[in-house]
Amino acid sequence: MLERLRLLRSNVSTEGHAILAAASCLGPEAVTAAELTAECDGCVVVTGVGKAGLVGQKLVATLASTGSPAHFLHPSEAVHGDLGRVRKCDLVWAISNSGRSEEVVRIAPHLRANSCGLISITCDHDNPLAVTADCSVAIGKHNEACPNGLAPTASTAVMMAVGDGIAMLASQMRSFTAQDFARYHPGGSLGRKLIDVDQVMRPLAVCRVASTAVSIRSAMVAPSQSGRRTGAVMLVDQQGKLAGVFTDSDLARLLEAREEAVLDASIASRMSQEPATVVSGTLLQDAMALMSQRRISELPVVNAEFQPVGILDITDVVSLTESSQGQPTVPFGPTDECSH
Repeated sequence: MLERLRLLRSNVSTEGHAILAAASCLGPEAVTAAELTAECDGCVVVTGVGKAGLVGQKLVATLASTGSPAHFLHPSEAVHGDLGRVRKCDLVWAISNSGRSEEVVRIAPHLRANSCGLISITCDHDNPLAVTADCSVAIGKHNEACPNGLAPTASTAVMMAVGDGIAMLASQMRSFTAQDFARYHPGGSLGRKLIDVDQVMRPLAVCRVASTAVSIRSAMVAPSQSGRRTGAVMLVDQQGKLAGVFTDSDLARLLEAREEAVLDASIASRMSQEPATVVSGTLLQDAMALMSQRRISELPVVNAEFQPVGILDITDVVSLTESSQGQPTVPFGPTDECSH
């Protein structure tokens, strides 16, 4: 067992060392490749065959999700009509460790004849594919992790790392933001991390809002919009600014204490002043952290003038989590809405 663990670690280390070695030998042409990618007005078309082709398909996903529209072109299909998918405004990434893969080398002149840009990612600059390209990125020659030195392992790891690196630099050049990233990742854990509260909150039109001048009874019996009502009333002053909140739990505590007479008192006397709030545009994950910290079920969302624009309700967050994962994963403990 220990010997096998040593071999496993050695295999992984071989790939890791290869990536580090490739990083240290990258030259200005890799930056040029990123510049061409960032400046491309069309699509980035990635092509490769075998293991390099599989790496290319992963790089297409990286490019597409970070602001560079991309698709994969299989070189064998390219010579049977799919070359028509490549336009003059496109940029081709041709990937081949040796730079001599027959299928890829065969289509390179046709791509050049189409006047599109061509970037090669190969082991060196001295191979048929590299000399055909507008920009040749050399990733170096590396010992494979395969004990026979045959199965592409370290070389494909380097291809992917360098391709990702170029894509990330192009993304930075385009000033690609987390908000841009969120547009392409609306689902899953990534989507939940990048979505903002405005996309989940209940808008003001369906929220329970009352003046601080009204009685508790008036505020709590006021008709609400259709659908499940929120567990809190947002209270505003004469300027329409949020002054406090009064929750269903606050009401329950009054009734449990048999303080029914208080129901006709001003709600301002019993509201939670200076409640926890978030500003419109706040990331949902930050709002969720605040709700967890304060152990609250409702979180008012305000604008720059501290006027309420909506409310974030725990049940809506749960629904979002369930729809993304198929089961609820809620980072909240027991709630106490009065602890605003």
